[in-house]
Amino acid sequence: MPMQPWFRDAKLGIFVHYGIYAVDGVPESWSFYTGQVPHDRYMRQLDGFTAARYEPRAWGRLFARAGAKYAVLTARHHDGVALWDSAHGDLDVVRNTPAGRDLIGPYTDALREEGLKVGLYYSHSDWNHADYASTVHPQPPDEELRTNPYASARPGHEDPTAWARYLGYRNGQVGELVDRFRPDLLWFDGEWERSEEQWRMRELAELILAGNPDTVLNARMLSYGDYATPEQGVPLQAPDGPWELCLTVNDSWGFQHGDEHHKSVRQLVRYFTETIGMGGNLLLDVGPREDGTITPAQTARLEGLGAWIARHAEAVYGTVAGLPAGHHYGPSTLSADRRTLYLVCFDPPRESVSVRGLRTPVKRVTVLGTGAELGHDVIGGLGDVPGVTWIDAPGAADVDDRATVLAVELDGELDVYRGAGRD
Repeated sequence: MPMQPWFRDAKLGIFVHYGIYAVDGVPESWSFYTGQVPHDRYMRQLDGFTAARYEPRAWGRLFARAGAKYAVLTARHHDGVALWDSAHGDLDVVRNTPAGRDLIGPYTDALREEGLKVGLYYSHSDWNHADYASTVHPQPPDEELRTNPYASARPGHEDPTAWARYLGYRNGQVGELVDRFRPDLLWFDGEWERSEEQWRMRELAELILAGNPDTVLNARMLSYGDYATPEQGVPLQAPDGPWELCLTVNDSWGFQHGDEHHKSVRQLVRYFTETIGMGGNLLLDVGPREDGTITPAQTARLEGLGAWIARHAEAVYGTVAGLPAGHHYGPSTLSADRRTLYLVCFDPPRESVSVRGLRTPVKRVTVLGTGAELGHDVIGGLGDVPGVTWIDAPGAADVDDRATVLAVELDGELDVYRGAGRD
């Protein structure tokens, strides 16, 4: 199926890691897998997971204010605890926690009320399932996977029948998510623990697309994925095709009590504009507390980013990747008709802003958000090598505290010089 156009146009999504791990504030699933906490202590968090103040409509309104067009909620992480009342397996928040109810349905309804696309995260792995550690990757990527009892069978103890049962459980749960909640996007994880053949990825993809042929799948469906998913750092080269950077607001995916190392709104604007300037989406992660509330610090950052986006929406939505690196000191985006270039300036420009290699004549330059018009001039150039376009710096009143955007209206479609100059 062709990639759904809404995904490329979305620019911003919100990732939500919500689960029992928020009770003690320990790393989601990994804390018992690596031995950071004993398994029984980790699972005792079931008793403290209340979702007592879970208000998905408040989430939806917050995500919309942030400028997001979709969100992705962890329906089931590697710990196997489902956030809905699954008929497959016996571990979910409905039957096993004080929350006592399905959390996915209200979330999907709330997002759709705000016009947001619905994403659900699901891990191929389940480190609590009795049948999961019944086989091992034919070429384990590391020693930890090969020897960890939660993930892999001991040598000589592989059980193909148990593994088939596990795949039936996984397919059953994914089928429930597709049939009951009709997600626009399924965000898989855990793919590194088995080969594509072991996962029977083709079978899983066919199951999903038979239920909803418009479902977008991430790259952790391996060769059946629609887009790449780099994590935690803007790539220096854009992946081929559609892609999305998933990034935490602080250092943790789920809620951790002691993690106050939050990125500033200004830093988030940088991550966001660098990502969309390379043609990707930003999937920005928050970790709600066990009661379902998003912390004030994370809320403030989403709202701050959203305020900047609202002021500069013309440079965000309906745009494509801008200039290649080296033409402007900062990211840029380009209107869909390729006739307006949006230059992002992180620091207040001094004297002028330069654009190198621009062949298309400039008609007009304005400051996005204020409308102030700026002078411009072209200096130098020889033969096929164009001169440098110099744009007058905006005045102090037209400088945005987080990032200033200059709208460069072109007399034709963008054309840039990429050569090495005269021999």
